[in-house]
Amino acid sequence: MTKEKLALELIERLKKAYPIAECTLDYNQAWKLLVSVRLAAQCTDARVNIVVQDLYAKFPDVAALAEATVEEIEAIVRPCGLGHSKARDIKNCMKMIQDEYDGKVPDNFEELLKLPGVGRKSANLIMGDVFGKPAIVTDTHCIRLVNRMGLVENIKEPKKVEMELWKLIPPEEGSNFCHRLVYHGRDICTARTTPHCEMCCVRDICARKGVSEEKRMIK
Repeated sequence: MTKEKLALELIERLKKAYPIAECTLDYNQAWKLLVSVRLAAQCTDARVNIVVQDLYAKFPDVAALAEATVEEIEAIVRPCGLGHSKARDIKNCMKMIQDEYDGKVPDNFEELLKLPGVGRKSANLIMGDVFGKPAIVTDTHCIRLVNRMGLVENIKEPKKVEMELWKLIPPEEGSNFCHRLVYHGRDICTARTTPHCEMCCVRDICARKGVSEEKRMIK
């Protein structure tokens, strides 16, 4: 099976296993997703969803966060870890949105990358989830799973993985495919425990299974 055919088969099977593909960060405005995805670095989405409730209660809009001090923001977001750097990026990001984009999050990928604390993963998430545009979000789940499944081979750098997936995944499927990889990575194809291959909907086409069976036959 070619990688192109493998990609299409993985997309269809994951669709059946996870019909609803949504970001697990809570938000109802674009700027809130920017804040949450910055806080989610080295932190669980569940914790971020709790912390931002207090953050938005005190700073309810872009202008309020732009005017807040780093210390005020840090005092609230500290439970997410890396409190000072995240608080600094959030303030500076909101200030730039307020000053240069009239308080609105830009819908252009390159413009998003200019915002403090926003990298390719965050920009792709905004493009796909907020603006409904083609996106490939290469988070840790995505990188781990596409290597295991055989879509890429021993590539760990997020941008390189993203570039390879653009060649294989239809543009309209990219965002939801990456969300489904998150679900699958948390529930089945886990990182810190042995993957639950016996429960996996793609076990018969997964490269990892093929390797393990081959090793078993050699023994």
